[in-house]
Amino acid sequence: MSEDPPSSEENKASKSSWFQRLLNRLGAEPKSREELLDIIKGAANNKVVDQEALSIIEGALGVASLHVREIMIPRAQMVAIHCHESPEEFLPKVIESGHSRFPVLGENADDIKGILLAKDLLPLILNRDATFSLESILRPANIIPESKRLNVLLKEFREKRYHMAIVIDEYGGVSGLLTIEDILEEIVGEIEDETDEDEEEYIRQVADNDFIVKALTPIEDFNVYFYSQFSDDDFDTIGGIVMQAFGHVPGRNEKVVLGDFTFRVLYSDNRKIHLLRVSRKVKKKSKKDKNQADA
Repeated sequence: MSEDPPSSEENKASKSSWFQRLLNRLGAEPKSREELLDIIKGAANNKVVDQEALSIIEGALGVASLHVREIMIPRAQMVAIHCHESPEEFLPKVIESGHSRFPVLGENADDIKGILLAKDLLPLILNRDATFSLESILRPANIIPESKRLNVLLKEFREKRYHMAIVIDEYGGVSGLLTIEDILEEIVGEIEDETDEDEEEYIRQVADNDFIVKALTPIEDFNVYFYSQFSDDDFDTIGGIVMQAFGHVPGRNEKVVLGDFTFRVLYSDNRKIHLLRVSRKVKKKSKKDKNQADA
């Protein structure tokens, strides 16, 4: 014997019950970050928000759980300036790095004197004869512990209007640095600027026969640019060939001549060359060349 079909009243009650359960589920506050992400991902799947918005929301939620030590630039990778350096000594580092802010060190790497803003060096262009004092243009350094949460630091960056912080470990030693851009990239992804776009521009012409060349320039690229014939059998970069020619790690302004090229060191550390200034011997035209040019 078959059962009687549900009455219209029963159908209405069933639909009402199902609809109420759905409303309760959608209206309930998420109890965890995972539940919140599930709801947002569901909204993205239903095209309520796009994938880019979902990525930003995920990044913002992720930042809330991260600490400074997890994304900071380590001490070994910091581009720093020493307070005793002259503009001629530290400007090549400023140019090569493309950064806008630099920690200034005193007697050692843990002695932070302040922060140098590259824009504060612009007056040197207008008045090169003026007495230069690095300490007089330094900005205060903001010191933070490795354990600081990124969301708290981002709030401080915004409220206090600073863009870089020096990170110290539990013993008070410098362990790295962090910028507001580093945190924002955790939220929205990599932020490219003009320097990033030119990252692979190894050779830059600054005069008719004067070039600034990164030591990491592949030998093949150097040869193509200058129509030269340096061998890449033993080295991959032009810096390797220049280093071999010196026979030691050269200091700033040391020169070496290789074939038609003069290489002058602009920036190096105690391990390798970073930046070179390159000029090429200009061949004098013979009378035959001049006659052909005049013809």
